[in-house]
Amino acid sequence: MMATTSPLQSLVAQRDPAALGPVVGAQTWRDLLFLHWAVDADAVQRLLPPGLTAHTFAGRAYVGIVPFAMARVRPRFLPPLPWLSWFLELNVRTYVHDANGVPGVWFHSLDCNQPIAVEIARRAFHLPYEHAIMRAERQGSALHYACQRRGQQGPAWRYAWDAAGPGSPASSGSLEEFLVERYVLYSVDRAGRLYRGRVSHTPYRVHVPRVDQFDIGPATLAGYALDGPPVSVLAAEPVNVSIHPLRRLGTL
Repeated sequence: MMATTSPLQSLVAQRDPAALGPVVGAQTWRDLLFLHWAVDADAVQRLLPPGLTAHTFAGRAYVGIVPFAMARVRPRFLPPLPWLSWFLELNVRTYVHDANGVPGVWFHSLDCNQPIAVEIARRAFHLPYEHAIMRAERQGSALHYACQRRGQQGPAWRYAWDAAGPGSPASSGSLEEFLVERYVLYSVDRAGRLYRGRVSHTPYRVHVPRVDQFDIGPATLAGYALDGPPVSVLAAEPVNVSIHPLRRLGTL
């Protein structure tokens, strides 16, 4: 049976300062677009590793496609490097909780155009990063984004939206809060061991943008049969993010 945890409880649990641990890195996330589709919880559960359960809102699970830009990515106490610290990312994500009810994000894939970042994330955080050719162009407040995964057949995935704000924090208990206010991620290493990582940042300031183009291609490759347009479309203002250590479950 798929459990449902209230969004407010999720937010409180993830922001527990005692659970964060030291800061090991810093980065900025900007030009964020959140596209979400509602799906049956069973469709999510079949794609999850042992130890994780689909997290639902009003009985529905959600799959997200999130293109954005990473900036000033660096370990703590080191400056950003021009050739390494700025790159693009596009992830396919869903929402889960562990056996103790700690809610978080499960990433099915994370496309990235910085090869070194891909290898570091794979090895240090056990995340399913993929090498990709990516491009983002700004025309006024409009963003045009393209991603072609290495080995992908067919045209690049394309996204276009108007990033003009202003934004505001998601309302407490809302679907928007459930989808974007996530400060925990889960990953699995090659031996099948489950890990939990944490990030911290100020609450997102979001608004509903005009979206002119989107592609469900990366979610299709992840195993989802999405139908129709997204049920939730949000853009977020930039946030400065602190990265906390990845810890194996059972050793927390």
